[in-house]
Amino acid sequence: MSDGNATKSPDFRGPLDVTRAATAVLDAQDTVVGWSRAAEELLGYTQDEIIGRPLDTFLPPRHPVEAPAAGAGPGPGTPSGTEIRIARHRDGRSLMVATAVCALPGGGPAARVLVATELERLRLWESRLALLEGLATQSPVGLGIYDTELRLTWCNAAYEREIGLPFAEFRGLRADELYSEGRFITEGDPHTLDEVMHHVLDTGEPILDLHFRGRPPSDPGQEHLWSCSYYRLQDADGHVFGVCEDAFDISDRYEAQQRLALLVEAGRSIGTVLDVVRTAEEVTEVSVPDFADTVTVDLAAGVLEGEELGPGGSSATALVRVATRPEPAFGPDDPARTKPPAPVEYPTGSLQDRSLSSGGLVLEDNTLVVPLRAGGSLLGLVTFARQSPSAAFDRGEVALADELAARTAVSIDNARRFTRERRASLALQRQLLPQHLPRQSAVDLAYRYLPTDDVTGVGGDWFDVIALSGSRVGLVVGDVVGHGLQAAATMGRLRTTVRALAQLDLTPDELLTRVDDLVGQSADEPSANAGAQDPPHDDATGATCLYAVYDPVTRRCTMARAGHLPPAIVEPDGRVSFPALPAGPPLGLGGLPFESIDIELPVGSLLALFTDGLIESRDRDIDQGLDALGRVLGERRGSLEELCDRTLSELLPGGTTADDTALLLVRTRELDPGKVVDWELPAEAVAVGHARGLAAEQLHEWGLDDLVFSTELVVSELVTNAIRHAEGPLHLRLILDRSLLCEVADTGHTSPHLRHSAEDDEGGRGLFIVAQLVHRWGTRYTPSGKTIWTEQPFPSEG
Repeated sequence: MSDGNATKSPDFRGPLDVTRAATAVLDAQDTVVGWSRAAEELLGYTQDEIIGRPLDTFLPPRHPVEAPAAGAGPGPGTPSGTEIRIARHRDGRSLMVATAVCALPGGGPAARVLVATELERLRLWESRLALLEGLATQSPVGLGIYDTELRLTWCNAAYEREIGLPFAEFRGLRADELYSEGRFITEGDPHTLDEVMHHVLDTGEPILDLHFRGRPPSDPGQEHLWSCSYYRLQDADGHVFGVCEDAFDISDRYEAQQRLALLVEAGRSIGTVLDVVRTAEEVTEVSVPDFADTVTVDLAAGVLEGEELGPGGSSATALVRVATRPEPAFGPDDPARTKPPAPVEYPTGSLQDRSLSSGGLVLEDNTLVVPLRAGGSLLGLVTFARQSPSAAFDRGEVALADELAARTAVSIDNARRFTRERRASLALQRQLLPQHLPRQSAVDLAYRYLPTDDVTGVGGDWFDVIALSGSRVGLVVGDVVGHGLQAAATMGRLRTTVRALAQLDLTPDELLTRVDDLVGQSADEPSANAGAQDPPHDDATGATCLYAVYDPVTRRCTMARAGHLPPAIVEPDGRVSFPALPAGPPLGLGGLPFESIDIELPVGSLLALFTDGLIESRDRDIDQGLDALGRVLGERRGSLEELCDRTLSELLPGGTTADDTALLLVRTRELDPGKVVDWELPAEAVAVGHARGLAAEQLHEWGLDDLVFSTELVVSELVTNAIRHAEGPLHLRLILDRSLLCEVADTGHTSPHLRHSAEDDEGGRGLFIVAQLVHRWGTRYTPSGKTIWTEQPFPSEG
């Protein structure tokens, strides 16, 4: 180090040291015979002005009230007899000074030496001495000084206590000999004590706040953590003579920080999903290995089912193991890998049994069992275990485990409640959607339904296939705004309404008009939960619907929509089109009428009905989705089931959807012309007998001789009623399908009614007799009149 830097080194000499204090040499009569430059600076007198003058010129006799200051006793290197005096400056000012007098040996004229310094400088010096004394004897920070060979040359009392031996027994040892198994855990710095100290000695740059982990000789069974700093030491001349280490034990603070960090991680990682098993797994992931070596979670069996648990709990509570970490080792084909949670039983007197019986946590050595409680109900147990017998849980760790269990219990209870609500919602939705679609003569069917992936997993999309008279089939798809239980209930209400109206054989536009009227009426009725100022509202308002009717005899499909997307039609040659079907307003909004279109479909045509969840997403608009759908459907490879799967995989590649998705694929058929006969009859009485004969002859041809008698009665009654109450030509049609269908069409618009005739009535019994002979009957209105139809099961089905 240069001389310039050396002059800036701290001076550790005392303020009363003769080499730096104001010095006056006195003879036996207290006359000044010597005067230092420092004395001239302090009191203002030059040597010429003061030598030969008496001492009281600048230091008057001590006043009786003056006394030595408390704590002004001599320190190391300070002359004895130090006094606090009031000195007089040359300019007349008074100065508070500390003085000391030393006698001079020999018989010369100089008898004593008086040294003086400002009292403030002495006080500062004494404070420094007290600080050094405190660091050496009372400071909790361990201080050690190592020479340039990194051998310990001095340490304070804290360092000595840490080693657990008198300083003389370990003086001269190297740091890496005292802590041979220790290591720095701070990233980015040298990793050994030797490297750190050499770096400080070579560069002069201090290294601060390194975290060092090791086992002190005074406590070899427990790892400690220190915050260490290293400084290079040099004398007043700038010569390097060693390095100073200060180390403060931060084990308790570090453990508290780790516990806090664990709680923060628990708050971020536990309860991320509303799933009971996953939540149990999350607490094990958070706890291992930072808090425990092994963690298991056992839950009451009812929790997994979302059941409402009663208050309290006992050792008789049936538990199942739902999470363990570290996880058991399974082979790739081990069936245990996919087994459901297994029941677990604890022997009487075990820690878990005691926890269940007492309802509290149980600690024994290195195992801690904490109950999971929420709302007074026992949900299960968490068991924390450590492998080392000496790694017992202290009081702070027990409190931490209790907090972890409390947070886990709240999250598990939330997941349990969600499970219960979701299962109820899904059960409702499953009951409201078609349980199965019966086979139809008119079409081949395949369908898929994917509820949304939001919190409830339940939505308002629906589809339906409805068998209609005359072997026709009604196809429905709809979408209720929103998700959740309310949307599912509204969907069920609309589906039931559509099915009921469909049985009236209404045209698609008329059916949607009726549904729209019902929704509008419901919206005008105040809700039982609505306030007087709340506007009327119905959750069905804004729902969309598409209704289509396909007739396999004529191969015509009539459809109308209420704000819904049009269907996709794929002809046998693969051409895809989306018919220009008038949109109509969503249900309940009113304003515009609904319109139907009638399309003739070639045999084998594919009709796709779907909801917007299939084609619309955040990264794809409706037009792009329709193009993608048309491309997939146009390939027409494989069965309808395979086409359903391929459509979903192409348009929903992740198998998830942000909105409910319903897809209904229909491939059209045509009834065999040999199974459909149609006759036109005049509206005359003779037509009745002729109609019976035609029907009987056709049934003989079809091999249905067992139905001839009943069919003749049905034909006779229906034709007779048509002649009596209608005009124009009549049409009799027989259809051989899954049952025998008999239809009589006329130009009238009045439907016959079933009634019980009185004993004196001459008529009115015919339709009652018909109703007893057939399985179903009804009226279907057409633009030119009406059709009365009946269905008779075949004899083997009767």
